[in-house]
Amino acid sequence: MAEKIKLEIVTPQRHLLTEEVDEVIAPGFEGEFGVLPDHTPFLTLLEIGVVRFRQGERERKVAVTGGFAEVLDNRVVILARTAELQDEIDVERAKKALERAEAKLKELSMDDEQYARFEAKLRRAIARLSAAD
Repeated sequence: MAEKIKLEIVTPQRHLLTEEVDEVIAPGFEGEFGVLPDHTPFLTLLEIGVVRFRQGERERKVAVTGGFAEVLDNRVVILARTAELQDEIDVERAKKALERAEAKLKELSMDDEQYARFEAKLRRAIARLSAAD
């Protein structure tokens, strides 16, 4: 039985990290999922949210804006549209983005063609703030 998982997080702009970890928890399309060593292989879509990973007692977070995750042979590869480590997140900027998205959504009806765009902006801001916490 393997003791660790190799986690890689990659975006189109950069290779964010490669780490040996004990556990990965990610925002899958059908809900949050966790991966421990010797997990069954699978491939899934990712939603906007927070990827958490544990190394011993230390937990770290990464805000992601969707993408894909592959679990295979004690390796988790996350191909994200964008990803930010928790210590890279500008909290004030994320709070302002949250406020702007909330204000705009109050003006729009769910039938408005811009509604989904501002809802995604709201979810991104929430994910960034959750990861920074």
